[in-house]
Amino acid sequence: MSAGEIELGSGEVIDLVEGSDNTPTLSEIARAAGVSAPTVSKVLNGRTDVAPKTRARVEEQLRELGYQRRRSTAQPSRLLDLVFHELDSAWAVEVIRGVENVARAEDLSIVLSESAGRLTPGQTWVDGVLARRPAGVVLVLSDLDAGQRDQLTSRGIPFVVMDPAGDPADGVPSVGTNNWHGGLAATRHLLELGHHRIAMVGGPSGMMCSRARLDGYRTALETARIPLDPRLIREGNFHHEAGYTAGRELLTLPDRPTAVFAGNDLQALGLYEAARELGLRIPEDLSVVGFDDLPLARWVGPPLTTVRQPLVEMAETAARLAVDLGRGRRPAATRVDIATSLVVRSSTAAPPE
Repeated sequence: MSAGEIELGSGEVIDLVEGSDNTPTLSEIARAAGVSAPTVSKVLNGRTDVAPKTRARVEEQLRELGYQRRRSTAQPSRLLDLVFHELDSAWAVEVIRGVENVARAEDLSIVLSESAGRLTPGQTWVDGVLARRPAGVVLVLSDLDAGQRDQLTSRGIPFVVMDPAGDPADGVPSVGTNNWHGGLAATRHLLELGHHRIAMVGGPSGMMCSRARLDGYRTALETARIPLDPRLIREGNFHHEAGYTAGRELLTLPDRPTAVFAGNDLQALGLYEAARELGLRIPEDLSVVGFDDLPLARWVGPPLTTVRQPLVEMAETAARLAVDLGRGRRPAATRVDIATSLVVRSSTAAPPE
């Protein structure tokens, strides 16, 4: 060991000297928090053998004193953390493919986590990340609260939010897509075919992507001077069952829609099932447009017209950004929006006479 370092009982070495003119030493943080330097190191490294109140006191001083771990003293592991709020869909598989492409090229292994439907992972996950010291973290349809962001930032662990559920905080790198334009393009396509009774099955209202797609749908109708009918709008959850349930409701209305824009491909497949049970043919009796362009969209019968969201490319961009940030490379833009495009197949046609 060199001067200014001490060794914990676990064999872990910690540095007590300052990393720069602006970064406090572990000794200074320890004095401010009223603990020992090894205790500060345990907190920094996500060790679980620290009392919660002591941990909170150390975290407060790390935040107030602006501690930033030096890269030279903390080499990251060959890991890339990937966090989903839910993992049970073909959508997640496309994202994993994109992140895996970057991990393979960089000789990294992926640590896959799910936050059980929560849009913010729990503290147990954060503690695991601090202990693993990954090269980067990609959060999908998730985000970190202010305290969690401070914890990762102070340890020099870069993170990127892909397809953020809400508006990311200032300075948080993110990769998304133009959901508003996708909703606009899907609805305009149906209008150009001659449809006027166009329904929408959106996603959860708490998600930014859902609201943007709905806003695009509304804008297209307003531009075409077609009054918005609230009875034709349903909120879903991006799962097949939500599309089926909404489809049964919409397609049994006295003045049913002749077309439906589904907030994603899985909900569109649920609409397919509802239409089949009610004896409606696609596209002869009902036109359907999805969103995502998952691989299965081209194989269903009839092949689904959908808005292509380049999930693999988005995931690759997010993973690459996280790795580059970990290497000290600051890109020109840390908020990236990748364009959507309409893919016309066989599920849309002119409305029946």
